[in-house]
Amino acid sequence: MTLGRTIISILGGLVFMTGCSVSEPEAKPKSTDPIPAAVTTVQPASESETLNAAGTVRLRRETALGFTTGGKVASVRYEEGDRVKRGAILAALDNSTVAADLSAARAERDRAEAEYGRIEKLFKEGWVTKSRLEQSEAAARAARARIEATEFASRTSYIRAPSSGIILSRNIDAGQIVTAGMTAMVLGEIDKGFVLRVPMTDSDAGRINVGMPAKVLLSAVSKTPLDAVVSEKDGRADARTGTFEVNFLLPAGDRLRSGQLGMVEVQVSREAEATFAIPANAIFGVRTGEGLVFVVDDKNRVKQRNVQIGKLADKHLEILSGLTEGEVIVTRGVEKLRDGDLIKPIRAAR
Repeated sequence: MTLGRTIISILGGLVFMTGCSVSEPEAKPKSTDPIPAAVTTVQPASESETLNAAGTVRLRRETALGFTTGGKVASVRYEEGDRVKRGAILAALDNSTVAADLSAARAERDRAEAEYGRIEKLFKEGWVTKSRLEQSEAAARAARARIEATEFASRTSYIRAPSSGIILSRNIDAGQIVTAGMTAMVLGEIDKGFVLRVPMTDSDAGRINVGMPAKVLLSAVSKTPLDAVVSEKDGRADARTGTFEVNFLLPAGDRLRSGQLGMVEVQVSREAEATFAIPANAIFGVRTGEGLVFVVDDKNRVKQRNVQIGKLADKHLEILSGLTEGEVIVTRGVEKLRDGDLIKPIRAAR
């Protein structure tokens, strides 16, 4: 009896499993509805593009100032950030030694000239030779030259502002011993204006010329871009960074300060090899210098195609080869598509 009930139970289980298998619904067929996707028509790249770069505001002329002779600093009259007028005395050396040297030089000059006068009289009377007269004359000239040198040292014991400006840095203090040529102060010349100094690669700098107009956005100064113009461009690259510095002259403004950060936009000619420009989100499967796009045929089916890509500019990606003018490509929704899918094209603004 026990064995019979066990067999019946097993057979009952098989019947139940078979019934379940028969009653299981079949898998739904894959949907053939078109997939909505944004598309655009491939068109030639415009002849120009916008370069964007970051830079720092600086005074156009920042002049390093120093003493032409060494000595002890007697006084420094201005601090960093102070505004000064043209001709103002910024710092001075202790000229007590220079004054003593000047007195000694004048005394020596008087003695040498008197000696020369006496020798000249004796020469005319025939008491001394011509060589003796020439030696005395040379000594008098040397004494006068020492006077001029000492007077120059006296005049240059002061640093005067060559123009009105702002003290950008101060490297000396009273009592300090300085050497000739040492940078004591840096003066930013206000009358020369402010510039935005922008480091650029050689390829970008090569497409910029002096006189080009530009737009500069300085968030600390204005919410709207300022009109600027390219004023200078380095003739050689920076040895440390390999970049070229381009200066954009800014309009005068009371809120401009050296050190502010800004962004510049300048229109330049597009590089010759660029053929087309497409939205950057149309590219997928990006590799070095290459990528994939979906090209739409006349039956609204997509086909993957390999393209050679350039650089990103104006939110568009330059395409160097792989597309032809007039072809339709998918610009959004590429992540939902597979090769051969049917789409419902939705025109997107370029």
